[in-house]
Amino acid sequence: MSIMTLWQPILLSAVLAFIAGAVIWMAMPWHKNDWQKTPDEEAARKALHSLAPGQYSIPRCPDQAAYKDPVWQKKFEDGPVAFISVVPSGLPVMGPKLAMMFAYNLAVAIVCAYFVSRTVAPGAEYLTLFRVSGAVAFVAYGMAYVQESIWFGRPWSATIKTFIDALIYSMLTGGAFGWLA
Repeated sequence: MSIMTLWQPILLSAVLAFIAGAVIWMAMPWHKNDWQKTPDEEAARKALHSLAPGQYSIPRCPDQAAYKDPVWQKKFEDGPVAFISVVPSGLPVMGPKLAMMFAYNLAVAIVCAYFVSRTVAPGAEYLTLFRVSGAVAFVAYGMAYVQESIWFGRPWSATIKTFIDALIYSMLTGGAFGWLA
């Protein structure tokens, strides 16, 4: 089985994951509380206004040796400790983001097709195709967020919700591959 023969499940799974993501993020309530409002939003906006788009950490040690310095240790103990992503100012432009998300869904589907083409014999049963493509899709859509919770303070509740999302995307992907491969 070659990847090129799997173009139908690649395309269908990308479309299904894209639609599911749109429904999850626009219509479902479970991600509504993933981000909290700061106590004084205007003061926070004013403090962050001079930052260019990018990633920042507070406090930001210059090197590993600084962690031994009592001044830096006090900064961490007193807080706040934060990891901040700043995006360009202006109203969000959804078109390019949606296009990138669809491209990501296609990339995941192509990786699934690669694994299917290398591990599953032609004419395999639905469940075999479902298991391989679904497992690969679950890893692609969900596992990286564990690192975000471990290292950068992403709430575990948000990561668990992302696992639920990944499970939905992976079942749709597995179904598409099981049906059309």
